[in-house]
Amino acid sequence: MGQLDQQTALITGANRGIGAGVARAFAAEGAYVAINYPNAEAEGEVQALVAEIESGGGKAIALEADVTNPAAVEAMVKNAITQLGSLTTLVNNAGIAHAALVEDIEPDIWDQVFAVHVRGTFLCCKYALPHMYGRGSGRIINTTSQLAYLGAAGFAHYTAAKGALVTFTRTLAQEAAPKGVHVNAVAPGATHTAMLEDVPEDILEGIRQSIPLGKLAEIDDIVPSYVFLASGGARHYIGQVISPNGGDMFL
Repeated sequence: MGQLDQQTALITGANRGIGAGVARAFAAEGAYVAINYPNAEAEGEVQALVAEIESGGGKAIALEADVTNPAAVEAMVKNAITQLGSLTTLVNNAGIAHAALVEDIEPDIWDQVFAVHVRGTFLCCKYALPHMYGRGSGRIINTTSQLAYLGAAGFAHYTAAKGALVTFTRTLAQEAAPKGVHVNAVAPGATHTAMLEDVPEDILEGIRQSIPLGKLAEIDDIVPSYVFLASGGARHYIGQVISPNGGDMFL
């Protein structure tokens, strides 16, 4: 415990799923966390999460923002810095998923998936970096997927967006490292979250059988990678993608 004492973190898409797990874990390790959620529909979830963290002795605030909206992201980052007192860590986790074959993907759905994953990550970095550069230090952790490397039939837009985040991470890492900011990514394997709720059981079983470990990840299997990359132990990690995936993909 205490790996992230004195740290302040903004985590996007953190009202549920992996993002919520990261918020809990960061707070438990001593970080003061800002939990981003997309709209009023998610406010109940995030307020319950803030209350849970605070009841356990942690510190958390909630910040609503659509990560695809530049003005909203700029305001969110400013609010996080003001309320937290600084911003030492940014976790770009906001994401959506949609299943369709390439010929059936509507262009607006393609654009929406890219907007949340890629545009959202870019905007959050754009507005957080000046503060981190001014401090001379910071951590940015992007969320990609092992499917960025494997591909997945029916998810061309999702896997392409996640692939873009891998190369974005590597490029930003080269720009940011000389200024004291460490940029890395986590590529989770298939994980029990709301994104898999609509996947038929026979397909889930096929996914399980393809994983050497023989099971899907739980959120608690994924979040330690984020804690590590935000901690002092990752001081020599730059532009890396670490992938807790049960052996589904060897990076």
